[in-house]
Formats: sequence, C-alpha cells, structure tokens
Amino acid sequence: MNVLEHASPTTHRPAGTVPPQRRPARPPRVLVITGSVGAGHNGAARELVHRLRGLGVDATYRDYLDALPRRHQRLLQDGYALSAGRAPAVFEWLFRSEERDSVVRALTLRLCRLAAPELARWADDGYDAVVTTFPFAAQSLGMLRGQGRLTVPVVSYLTDPAPHRLWVHPHVDLHLTVTAATAAEGAARYGVPMAAAGPLAPDTFAAPVDPLLRQALRAALGVRPEQRMALLTTGSLGLGDVTAGVRALAAAPGTVPVVLCGRNERLRRRLARVPGVVALGWREDVPALMAAADVLVHNAGGLSLTEALVAGLPAVSYQVIPGHGRANAATLARAGLAPWPRSEAELADALERQAARGRVHLPELPEHHRAAHVVAVLARQRQGA
Repeated sequence: MNVLEHASPTTHRPAGTVPPQRRPARPPRVLVITGSVGAGHNGAARELVHRLRGLGVDATYRDYLDALPRRHQRLLQDGYALSAGRAPAVFEWLFRSEERDSVVRALTLRLCRLAAPELARWADDGYDAVVTTFPFAAQSLGMLRGQGRLTVPVVSYLTDPAPHRLWVHPHVDLHLTVTAATAAEGAARYGVPMAAAGPLAPDTFAAPVDPLLRQALRAALGVRPEQRMALLTTGSLGLGDVTAGVRALAAAPGTVPVVLCGRNERLRRRLARVPGVVALGWREDVPALMAAADVLVHNAGGLSLTEALVAGLPAVSYQVIPGHGRANAATLARAGLAPWPRSEAELADALERQAARGRVHLPELPEHHRAAHVVAVLARQRQGA
C-alpha cells in the first residue's frame, strides 16, 4: 500500500511532485444465468440485469444451455415442450420424480455436472456474484460451490410460485423468491432459508391504468364496456389444453376470452375459429393488455402470473399444465393469490369474485429486501473482501 495515499495533511512532499491518485474502483460485476426453456426464465434474468445496471452494477446474463452439448440442449428444450404439451402424465411423473432420490433425479444431476465446468469458466471471468433464474443452473452452481471450484457467492432466484427441489441446493448462498408464501413453503419443505425479494417484471406493468387507453384497447379487441375481459395466457409455447379452457371461459356469462397464444401460430389459428374468442399471437404490449383486462387466467404460473402480480390484475388458475403448473396453482390457492377452480361452474364463480376485487397489488417490499439490491450488496461485499 502506498503510504502517501494516507499521509496526514502536514506531510511534506518534494516540490513539483503530484500527489498520487487513487485508481477509481471498478463497479462490481454480476453474472446472471438463465435458461431458454420457455420465456419466463429469460424475462426475469433480463429484468434483474436491467435493475442491477441501474444500481451501478456491471451485470450481464448468459444462457445455461450454452454450457451443454447441442444434443443436451435439444433434450431440455424439446423434452419440455413434448412432455408438457403432448404427454402430460409423463411430465407430471418427471416433475414428481425430481423431488425424491430417483433415476430421473440422478440423470438430471449428471446433466448438471456436465454443464458445471463451463459455468465455472464463465464465473471465473472476474465476477463478484452469480445469480440464476433457472433451476438446473442452481444445481450446477451449488455443486461448484460445494467443491470449492466457485468462490463467489451464488444466488438462486425462484421464478415459480411453488418451490421445487431443483431450485434448492445446500451450497447455494441465498435462495430468493417472488412472494413470502413461496419462501415460507420452501423453507418448511427443504429446511433451507429463503427470502421474499419481490417480482422481477418491468415497471411498465405497475403503471396506473389510463382509462382512455384501456377503453380504446378494449374497443379495438371487440370487448364491450359491460363485458368482462379475461386475458388467458399460455406461455411462449402455447402449452396445455387451451381449447378446453377457452370454451369454458366463453361459456361464463358476460366473459370475453382474449388469448395470448405466444409463438404457437397453429393454436392461434385454431382458437380464432371459436365464436366469441379473441386469439392473439406474440405481443409486445402485454402491460397494456393487462391494464385493459378485468382478470388474468393462467395455466402455468410463470412470468405472466408474475407480471399480473405487479400489475395488480386479479388472477385465476384453470386447466393448468402438469408438473410445475399444478404445483404453482396449489401454492397460489393456499396463499390466497389466485383460486384454482376445477369445473366450469367454479370457474364462472371465481371469475366473478376476482374481477370484483379490482386491482390488488402485492405489499411493497423495502428497497433493501428487493432482489437487485440484495445481489448488488453481495457483489460489493465480495469485491471489497
């Protein structure tokens, strides 16, 4: 250490010399690891990076699938779409098998070990903390921490309402959740401390509803003022028994189903032929659509549900997909965040009750409890160590 930097004001320096200057400290660096299986993990990762940069953190994100051989990438992406979309019983079995020591669990951990060396190389590139919004990455990073091959703190941010064993690893430094209900349920089930850190969705979802814009968009969609607009989200892949859900919504008195079919163009064309249904493809104006809607109906509990929580849009779970869809619906129902009706009659009643609530926002967390702030503090502590 240069003692001149800490000299007292009376210290004399040779004439003509320039006092040494402190080199400005670099901003802390954070790596966020997502997984391009569906769109929800990526959306949360992008928003976290955006918020970290707003706090002066040098943040970037990478895709977990890039750490795997191509055949394993396709296994994760295509396996999810095929099993969840076409073999729901198989997907449910896979999901439940991950919760116990099983052949499925062993194969998953083998895949996670395969990705671990590349993740270690990424993290060694001068990062002060690593965060993941993808459950498989939580396992790989936890392995690296346990083996001492990763020395920076690791955070697992659970994007789903329901905790699951894949998200949890004893060597992950911190497990964050969207809601307090998820944190409490996860801590009780797995014996690992969890903390609610709020939703990761753009602030545009939280903007006050503009009555004129709301009315104009509803009119453009063909929704009359006296009708109830139910915004049905199906994820980026349009998975699940969406047709049955849409028909049930259309049968509910005074309800117009407006369906977000994601990138599933075949689904959009099929639903567009159902009378009384507004079928939409991929949209960039989802905040405006949520402002125009009276209630959200979801079938998975992913990013769209998180966005609805931020928007204060009351939600209903219906015709949920197997695996994490059912688990999320159960957690949301227990927490009083979204009922889970099982019949058309129950659906009609849930729509009526939820729409009558109006906009209800989650309790706002103190700034120091929110995900970006927590991660930024971890990174700065590591940088100063």
